[in-house]
Amino acid sequence: MDIVDWLRKRGIRINDPTLVHQAFMHSSYAHEHKGRHDNERLEFMGDAVLQLWSSNAIFPLNLSEGRMSQLRAQLVCEKALAIYARQLHLNDFLLLGTGEERTGGRNKDAIIADMFEAFLGALFLDQGMKAVDNILDEVIAPRLQHPEDIGITQDYKTRLQQYVQTDARRTVRYELVEETGPANAPVFTMNVVVDGLILGSGVGSTKKQAEQNAAKDAIAKMAQ
Repeated sequence: MDIVDWLRKRGIRINDPTLVHQAFMHSSYAHEHKGRHDNERLEFMGDAVLQLWSSNAIFPLNLSEGRMSQLRAQLVCEKALAIYARQLHLNDFLLLGTGEERTGGRNKDAIIADMFEAFLGALFLDQGMKAVDNILDEVIAPRLQHPEDIGITQDYKTRLQQYVQTDARRTVRYELVEETGPANAPVFTMNVVVDGLILGSGVGSTKKQAEQNAAKDAIAKMAQ
């Protein structure tokens, strides 16, 4: 059974199977199979869809703005996304390059989380938000029934943003400094820039991880 069959069993009939299959193509697979496109652009779309869906789901809970931000960060962090994907067994459809498969890429949270976002992006582009609801109502909605039981993760980007927002005139952005390493094991270095000043730097196997580490570095320096 492939992902299109899996979706059909859930009542979702895909118009463009190629788009959905692309959501499961890791860059290492695309690198080994010329003419194939990886899932990074779909991941970008899925991230936006996930932020909108989770914000819409959290808003009726009548929480403070700060608690809403913390709750959303908990629900859409890398670890949580990997849990949702495994719960649905979506990582079974992941396409990896030989080297990445051999080194355990199928079980890496970062790869699985990116795949899940790409999957949501493809679903949205092909079917709209109703199909996204079909998936997220199963894995996220039950967790919102008792939001007080959902812990707060160490989301350093959110913490830094909240600190900076005490002055609405201040801005935060993340800049890619360099990307090194092979395609199947990249290493990203990111800077966090506040009002034009580099406050922190971080390294990670994904851009998101590097951004978190850069924000953590900035918070540590600001606390000194």
